[in-house]
Parts: sequence; C-alpha cells; structure tokens
Amino acid sequence: MSIAKNGFDNEKYIQEQSSEILKRTEKFNNKLYLEFGGKLLYDYHAARVLPGYDPNVKMRLIKELKDRADILLCIYAGDIERKKIRADFGITYDSDALKLIDDLRGWDINVAGVVITRFENQPSAIIFKNKLERRNIKVVTHRYTKGYPG
Repeated sequence: MSIAKNGFDNEKYIQEQSSEILKRTEKFNNKLYLEFGGKLLYDYHAARVLPGYDPNVKMRLIKELKDRADILLCIYAGDIERKKIRADFGITYDSDALKLIDDLRGWDINVAGVVITRFENQPSAIIFKNKLERRNIKVVTHRYTKGYPG
C-alpha cells in the first residue's frame, strides 16, 4: 500500500508568494495592492479540492507580511442591503466582515479600514458603516464606477 502525497505544499506556497510579493513591492515604491480571492480563513472548499491545503494558509501568508502591509476589507453595499448569506457559515456578509475583523485581530493583524463598495446610501449599508465607526474602524465608501464590470 502506498501513501498518497499531498498535492498542495503550504510552506512552499507561503515562501514563494511572500518572496514574489516583496519583489513586486520594490518595483512600486513599497506599495502594492493585492486582492485575495476566496476566503481568507476557513477555506474548506479549497481544502476539499486541493489535497493538503491548509484552510488558513492565506492568513498565514498575510501574517508573514503583516509588518509591511495594511489590510483593507472591502464589502459590496448591495450584499449588505440584500442580507446576502455566506453559505458555509449561514451568516450575512456584514456579520462575516465583523467576524473576519475579530479573527484578524486574533491573528495579531490589524485592519486599517473597511471600504463599502458601490455605496449608494443603502439603509443597511449606512447602519453597517455606523456600527464599524462605533468600533473605531475607519470606513470609506466608494460609489459605483460607470463602465466598470459589475
């Protein structure tokens, strides 16, 4: 009987990603904006489809770079207004954002602020914005950009 090797090497991912990210920051005066797709924490879908994938490997990468990075969390105002549910945890996206901020702090990672995208004064988005500000979290709103893919 042979033992199957993991298809995903978490340590190699962290090493190669952090190395490439740091190289790129040097090209742009130590400023680089990165967008992480999928879940930052508890990415059980990726863990199911990539044998050996650590559901928190993206967070480990961010922790590796935390002294050189500012974290901005973006959330779509329409998802807040529609009370969109995160299927894997059964909570709304705005609740998930608050949970993620707390989780990031638990990893000793500071969130510099939250951007509420495609903000058009939706009542639920305003409530969420106020809730963040009461927690001393900087909030920036961004309106719809004409011609930008929706």
